[in-house]
Amino acid sequence: MSTVNVTDESFKADVLESDKPVLVDFWAEWCGPCKMIAPALEEISNELGEQVTIAKMDIMENTGIPAEMGVQSIPLMVLFKNGQAVARKVGAAPKSQLKDWIESEL
Repeated sequence: MSTVNVTDESFKADVLESDKPVLVDFWAEWCGPCKMIAPALEEISNELGEQVTIAKMDIMENTGIPAEMGVQSIPLMVLFKNGQAVARKVGAAPKSQLKDWIESEL
């Protein structure tokens, strides 16, 4: 399962009302570290797709939810379970570290 794009309009349905955990990657086109981790998140999404949805939100195209979430640095990954933010990770990391972090929070 590949990553999905989430917008301000779809956030409630795609993330908060999801029946499984959702990891939201807040990113922007101009962000080098965001581009660096994108392939790793795609691979993790394929590997853990049954357990978690990996979603991406472009903070330049969608400003409402990032503002509500207090996004100040990107990349920022926030894991949601049952409509609640339960874990945050700021910055890029190797795939193995990202996957370990996600699995430890599921």
